Amino acid sequence: MLENPSDLHPKTPVTGPEVIRAYLPRLPYKPGVYRMLGAKGDVLYVGKARSLKKRVASYAKLTGHTVRIGRMIQATATMEFITTETETEALLLEANLIKRLKPYYNVLLRDDKSFPYILITGGHAYPQLDKHRGARNRVGEYFGPFANAGAVSRTLNTMQKAFLLRSCTNAMFENRTRPCLLHQIKRCSAPCVGLIDVPAYTGLVAQARDFLAGGGADVRASLTAAMEQASEEQDFERAATFRDRIRAMSAVQAHQGINPQGLLEADVFAAHQDGGQTCIQVFFFRAGQNWGNRAYFPRADKSLSAEEILGPFIVQFYDNKPAPRLLLLSHSVEGMPLIEDALTLRSDYRVEVAVPKRGEKFEMVRHALKNAHEALDRRLAESASQSRLLDGVAALFGLDRAPQRIEVYDNSHIQGTNAVGAMIVAGPLGFEKGQYRKFNMRNQDLTPGDDYAMLREVLTRRFQRLLREGPREENGHWPDLLLIDGGAGQLSIAVEVLRELEITTVPLVAISKGPDRNAGREQFHMPGQPVRSLEPRDPVLYFLQRLRDEAHRFAIGAHRDARARSATTSPLDEMPGIGPKRKRALLNHFGSARAVSQAGLSDLEAVAGISTAMARQIYAHFHDG
Repeated sequence: MLENPSDLHPKTPVTGPEVIRAYLPRLPYKPGVYRMLGAKGDVLYVGKARSLKKRVASYAKLTGHTVRIGRMIQATATMEFITTETETEALLLEANLIKRLKPYYNVLLRDDKSFPYILITGGHAYPQLDKHRGARNRVGEYFGPFANAGAVSRTLNTMQKAFLLRSCTNAMFENRTRPCLLHQIKRCSAPCVGLIDVPAYTGLVAQARDFLAGGGADVRASLTAAMEQASEEQDFERAATFRDRIRAMSAVQAHQGINPQGLLEADVFAAHQDGGQTCIQVFFFRAGQNWGNRAYFPRADKSLSAEEILGPFIVQFYDNKPAPRLLLLSHSVEGMPLIEDALTLRSDYRVEVAVPKRGEKFEMVRHALKNAHEALDRRLAESASQSRLLDGVAALFGLDRAPQRIEVYDNSHIQGTNAVGAMIVAGPLGFEKGQYRKFNMRNQDLTPGDDYAMLREVLTRRFQRLLREGPREENGHWPDLLLIDGGAGQLSIAVEVLRELEITTVPLVAISKGPDRNAGREQFHMPGQPVRSLEPRDPVLYFLQRLRDEAHRFAIGAHRDARARSATTSPLDEMPGIGPKRKRALLNHFGSARAVSQAGLSDLEAVAGISTAMARQIYAHFHDG
């Protein structure tokens, strides 16, 4: 990494072209990645270059820049560089840094959640058919990606009927003594109790694998032949089983939508622009089937064209997921051969990027482009409606302008147990679920069920963090409106917290259900002002109700997750020195963790693998003093 020229030349201006020009004498004519940073160390832009010296020299010029690039240059206070061996490596590193640093002036892929896959597990005589999301660290074969979990669930549901593979966990499989309900409804061949042998089950696995890999026609033909043979042998019950499996296979393919005839594996990207926004629609085709689509709305400067946004989007898109052998694009983007090389480098096969002009592939791209157009139209319409509602909120609560970020808070617990605080965020584009946060209570002295104390802890932690991250004018995560589910009591707690933290610029509102807790008669409490209410059919009231209900839903979900985790934990997990083997030995000997806690010292010493010293440690853990 090169030195900051301001350290070598104290008279260098704080920001601007002169800062950039000072780096040129020490820059190589080699590929690499550069970062442009602002005066406060914030990353403005990440870029890659075939020649770092030539690229940075273009920024040092005083003219010939777009307004966007000109603003970026004027804000640059320092630069950092990383050299690479090839431009392909620079392209991959650039995508990784953009996703991690989220620079203001880059095209930024948002909502980059991992995609679900279908997994046929390995390492077992009877493989499992399962849904998988996240890091591909389980042994087995992955098929996908699917656009969403619903598409995977529908496919798994019908594949159970078609191939009768087990979906239970290994632990459940090993402990079955009789077939489960899935076998009774003809969705599992019940290998757990030996109703099918290994060779026959292996044949079912092979059929499922072939089907997911694109050999559906061959699998259907073999099942049809088996059905006809069973009919000739007058084994009509077995023939009916084959018939049901063939129908299930047809159902899997019938739900795919358009199915290309001559294409086994491809992703289709189509970009459409309107109203200063860009929508990129992505369709996934695997095994000759349409496995769903998803619309993305990347953050990018309004001056950028669809071509300028689509190229960086694709590289970021495949930063954490495998690329197919073929990518079909609606627009020709800069550096397509370089993108091909970069994606091929990360794969064990050749990746092709193409912009089709005719034929079936062109029709697929046109279909994706139509969907991108429709998705952006819906988003613009929703944004206009949302804008009117936010204007109504500003008028109701006397705000200077329509709030761009509303934070709503709620708590959830059952008699004080598994207490969780929740925060949701809404803005001009609706609910921003990537900004949601949950707060597990840390205060050990918290009285169970004390909603006021829970709210105090949540707000204190939230705004202490905001103060650490920077003042309001520099940090876009400060709320323009704080909405709390509750009444005057909750409002007074929020006022106290903000006063203690010396925060005076955040408007506060508490929303309560009003007389008899009837929805539609909500009351709004603001510091130092009379209680307000709206007409029952006011659209702004409906909007505020939706915000409160979403916070309530998220809080209950977080609480249920916490409760589920606590239900599956054991007191033995908290003891130092107790690993899986000793834990298993104790549970096998005593039957339950509760029985272990009640056992005497001599009984603990009698457990295989538990020494006298360990027995004393376990006994002391459950018996203070």
